[in-house]
Amino acid sequence: MTAFTYSGPRENASPCGSRYAARIMKLHTYFRSSASYRVRIALQLKGLSYDSVPVHLVRGEQKAAAYASHVGDALVPALVTDEGHWLTQSMAIIEYLDETHAETPLLPRDALGRAHVRALAQMVACEIHPLNNLRVLKYLVHQMGASDEAKNGWYAHWVRSGLEAFERQLALLDAERKAMGLAPSTFCWGDAPTLAECCLVPQIYNAQRFNVNLEALPRLMDVVERCNALPAFQQAHPSACPDAE
Repeated sequence: MTAFTYSGPRENASPCGSRYAARIMKLHTYFRSSASYRVRIALQLKGLSYDSVPVHLVRGEQKAAAYASHVGDALVPALVTDEGHWLTQSMAIIEYLDETHAETPLLPRDALGRAHVRALAQMVACEIHPLNNLRVLKYLVHQMGASDEAKNGWYAHWVRSGLEAFERQLALLDAERKAMGLAPSTFCWGDAPTLAECCLVPQIYNAQRFNVNLEALPRLMDVVERCNALPAFQQAHPSACPDAE
């Protein structure tokens, strides 16, 4: 596993050669991993410097003792903090980053807004993604004997149904904001990317890889388009990763 250093684009990133350089955070990541992609977006939005340490999931590098001895489920991402602590699970990592680096908050300041954003994020991370990650798809093929056509049909069904639910939720939240006298959201909730977008954009990237039908999802796709126009999302994109293939 070779580390690649990324220095954040904003003024709050740790500068090269500073006294923090030897203690830079390390993100163990795989370029196509949705969960890793979420954390890369969060790091970029906050302008934080980190070392990218690729872990090739298809080759099974996550099972190597050097990695698995630190990560109970041997999954990515894992973040090694600048104090040397190993953190796992993308949602927990992002909330840790949000609590320890106040700049560019990824959760609203009010309790209602935080609940809405967390719910949207969990619709992706807890409802859509677990049914369709790499190990599940491999199990369908190798243990259950599913054909590639059946595997892709499984993926498309659960992703599409989950995204339709996400679209309906955005419509409900738009109506709630109108009833509260709030301005319409330009992102999922409010006028800036949040934890919800950190989860949504990677899911759409992988849905497009599997040719999932993304028509008739206007609110959702408008948010994704706005996000992908931002430098932070472009720099976190799988094609911008040092391990991209």
